[in-house]
Amino acid sequence: MSQLIPVRKGEELNLTNLEKYLRREIPDLPKGSLEIKQFGTGASNLTYAIKIGEWEAVLRRPPFGPVAPKAHDMEREYQLLSALHHHFPKAPKPYLFCGDKAIVGKPFFIMERKHGVLLDTSFPEEIEATEANCKRVSELMVDTMVDLHKVPYKNTFLEKISKPEGFMERQVHGWIQRYERSKTEEIKEVELLTKWLASHIPESQEPTVIHYDFKLNNTLFSNDLTKVTGLFDWEMSTVGDPLADLGAAMSYWMEDSDPPLIKSNFRKPPVTIMNGFYTRREFVEAYSKKTGRDVSNIHFYITFAYFKLAVICQQIYYRYYKGQTNDERFSQMNHFVKALIQHSLSTAHEGWEK
Repeated sequence: MSQLIPVRKGEELNLTNLEKYLRREIPDLPKGSLEIKQFGTGASNLTYAIKIGEWEAVLRRPPFGPVAPKAHDMEREYQLLSALHHHFPKAPKPYLFCGDKAIVGKPFFIMERKHGVLLDTSFPEEIEATEANCKRVSELMVDTMVDLHKVPYKNTFLEKISKPEGFMERQVHGWIQRYERSKTEEIKEVELLTKWLASHIPESQEPTVIHYDFKLNNTLFSNDLTKVTGLFDWEMSTVGDPLADLGAAMSYWMEDSDPPLIKSNFRKPPVTIMNGFYTRREFVEAYSKKTGRDVSNIHFYITFAYFKLAVICQQIYYRYYKGQTNDERFSQMNHFVKALIQHSLSTAHEGWEK
């Protein structure tokens, strides 16, 4: 989770309603007033730190305004975490789900607050960005993904919400449809890219639990960077092809040689461009060595991951374009979408090292 900020204008919650609800559902809450701050990053669901006295938790809810069909399903994410946390404690423990829109305007759930070091575009002042630390963080990220892909899912809620058969076919065609529904301008490379994706879908590997938004700024580390203390944002998680998870992770794992806009997205580049961090190739090879999985088709999965990320950004920009959000962070996102589409097409044609 990111650093806390005051709640953004237009994204405030009804403190009175929320405190009444919490005291009704959690009878042992301490005395004191409800305090709320917001986690600063994230462009999809909204996440808040809530506190009463010494008690603290995290509230997660959909964004304000209209949302895409089947997106931002708080009950699904709550149930997924309920099934997953026992096997994978890096996922936060969920406490409560509330479907009553009268409380904060949309369905939401409450989960445990985890603490740790966030690495995004820089290291904290108290931690030196040595090559050894960068390598250690890379190893921890690989190990965390490997551990997640070992989680048993059969005979649990995870199995009920999943359809592993035909996973990649549904993914590719589904994300192409999502792009068409949220399109705001013509990008000439889209047709070539989507045709390539639809005609190169590989045979999926044995399904596993996948996070599908696996990246550094969804992860917390211990202060000495020797363990992962939390992994967050499970909205897109499911059971499916583990290489789709790996490919998605690599679409966020920037290298210094990447195109400037891809590397920065109008901000400081992520820490993964620093010396000592694994390259994408090193990350993929480490994952393959630890799991024994064949990664010879990873080129396709990374190409698709760039396209999927472009569609997610396009959906966010669509909300801004239609006046459904006034968050200025999204005002230039259409340029990032175009850059991702172009980069994805070049990756398809030139190889996954891109």
